[in-house]
Amino acid sequence: MADIEDTLADVARRANEYGTSLATEEATKNAIVMPFISQVLGYDVFNPAEVVPEFIADVGLKKGEKIDYAIMRDGKVNILIEAKKVGEDLSLAHASQLVRYFHVSDARIGVLTNGRTWNFYTDLDRANIMDERPLLVLDLLDIDPVAIPHLRKMAKESFDLDSVIASAEELKYVSAMKREIAKEMAEPSEDFVRLFAKRVYTGFLTARVLETFSDLTAKAAAQHINDRLNSRLKTALADQAPSIGAAPHEQPSAREPAPQSVAEEVASAPIASDGKSNVHTTEDEREGFRIIRAIVAGQVPIARVAMRDAASYCAILLDDNNRKPIARLYFDGRVKRLGYFDAEKNVTRVDLEGLESIYEYAEQLRATVDRYLAPEASAS
Repeated sequence: MADIEDTLADVARRANEYGTSLATEEATKNAIVMPFISQVLGYDVFNPAEVVPEFIADVGLKKGEKIDYAIMRDGKVNILIEAKKVGEDLSLAHASQLVRYFHVSDARIGVLTNGRTWNFYTDLDRANIMDERPLLVLDLLDIDPVAIPHLRKMAKESFDLDSVIASAEELKYVSAMKREIAKEMAEPSEDFVRLFAKRVYTGFLTARVLETFSDLTAKAAAQHINDRLNSRLKTALADQAPSIGAAPHEQPSAREPAPQSVAEEVASAPIASDGKSNVHTTEDEREGFRIIRAIVAGQVPIARVAMRDAASYCAILLDDNNRKPIARLYFDGRVKRLGYFDAEKNVTRVDLEGLESIYEYAEQLRATVDRYLAPEASAS
């Protein structure tokens, strides 16, 4: 089975390209839902022992009701999937058959999707009763990297229901809180504004004051995030600074220009490209490139690290040599990924929550540069 990140990216591309043209539920199933079941989860949609479409769910007086898909294991229902057309609201009030059959089946996971958004449910609150809140929400056009390990546990090859259920409660509430925090960062609610305004403003919080503080709160939140990013970058640059320029007890000559700081070198060094006219280097790619340069600045001069931007990824190279890849930036999709290399030059792709996440792989990047420098040290 292909790597889940790649298959998820392919289905996400489908959702992005076809989304506006999918006018019916059946079109959504064919274009997105079935590929998701097949490619991401790894089940054979044409094998009735694995995937049963139009699964009949007879419950009490309700006869002949159908669930769009039932995913089977060992003859038992494991996952129930109810699909709506793209853009349709995902309300459990409009998926009553899914809720009812979850109660009487062996399924522990219920899924409600409109192709783009996938809501995964279980029964944390009451046994055999599907929770009102999803344990996981996956938006194919804005994929949260946190979702990927949990999706992997639901896939055929590595299905681990006990592990999914064990981590479900934490995942459910952490995911929900992240969504709420993101909302507050983008459009602060009155309660959120009041919470912080009361801490910094001594006057009476009139409607006009709250309106003013609403804008101020949004700006403060954005600046706080930027400050954290800048702090991470400055810390990395400071860690590398002793290796660049003058020695600790050495002062530059009065007639010589002071050496550039690492930060200045990183910012001013030119960026290479492969020269293809259809390749556009984004600011995020440039920033990712500068971060990697900062990470390896203590090992090699900044000028030796170059980037070649290609259609599918940006290659970060030592000496602008494609036989000396340091990293790859896969920034064209909805999910930004970093690729780093092992001793055999096999690439491992990892999801990034933000550009600052590149620092988490500093050890791997520096190890790659050390491997390239080893022959140079031997030759000297």
